[in-house]
Amino acid sequence: MRRTGLQREVVEFYRKCLRLHWKNQRPHFVAFVRHEFRSHAKSIEVKDFNTIEYMLRRGKKQLETLGGSSVMDINVKMFKS
Repeated sequence: MRRTGLQREVVEFYRKCLRLHWKNQRPHFVAFVRHEFRSHAKSIEVKDFNTIEYMLRRGKKQLETLGGSSVMDINVKMFKS
């Protein structure tokens, strides 16, 4: 299946997030990334390009903040839907 440019960008960003936090051995961050992507994937329509682009920009800013060495851990409270 061929992906659009936006789909490729989302997948690349997801993998970048996982690699960064996996490499730094922060398992709570990996759980946080997975939870964030899965929860938003369920709530955003595939054709809603503006929202997807907004979420990508927001995620990149969040990655800058959480990817810094000053952040040691994150508390993830996941709810079953």
